[in-house]
Amino acid sequence: MKSGEPGIVPATASPEPAGFVSIFDGKSLAGWEGDSTYWRVEGGNIVGEITPETILEANSFLIWQGGEPSDFELKLEVNITKDGNSGINYRSERFTELPFALRGYQADIDGKNAYTGQNYEERKRTTLAYIGQKTTIDPQTPAGELRDNIERNAWKGLRVTEELGDPDSLRTLIKSEDWNMIHLVVQGNVMKHFVNGILISEVVDEDTVNRSLKGLLGIQVHVGPPMQVKFRNIQLKEL
Repeated sequence: MKSGEPGIVPATASPEPAGFVSIFDGKSLAGWEGDSTYWRVEGGNIVGEITPETILEANSFLIWQGGEPSDFELKLEVNITKDGNSGINYRSERFTELPFALRGYQADIDGKNAYTGQNYEERKRTTLAYIGQKTTIDPQTPAGELRDNIERNAWKGLRVTEELGDPDSLRTLIKSEDWNMIHLVVQGNVMKHFVNGILISEVVDEDTVNRSLKGLLGIQVHVGPPMQVKFRNIQLKEL
């Protein structure tokens, strides 16, 4: 499917980079906090790696220490191995029961591109939008435990309002085991996830009880088999 076909948002829909500030110096993890067992800088990239000797028992994050952005755009490039699982958390809070854990919105990333670009809320409401969906998130009615409103790893209040494109066609635009550009546009209660200039998912969060309007940024290594994920050119623009 070409970018000019119905349901595909062309790269020009992604705003220009003016006003962005680099939040990774390309040489060190200055300004970031995480477990050095899993995170390092190599070749100008942040590298997150799980080896056979360092298998995780819980997802671990490298957390930016520069603030808790509310409305912002974030651009970065990511390259992940085939069996890898990762993500970019934002408007998140620390999950204090575990070290270097976050709870909140996530732009999902995986090596098989089954989920890359979807909106998944880590340790909270789970899936808020799958690939190719624009959704509105309704509050739980009646109010109760979050787990009561989750089914098959998705929030029951996920209401699809628009199809952004065929999910399988969108996946073909994401390069496997190569660099991809992730661009998040987060403003008010609207969260847009672009991959390589294409709008992959959009969430309008009307759940005033459970949504978050500011919080921490972090990048993830996920429980699973040995893997490696690399990040570079991380730029933030607060709105």
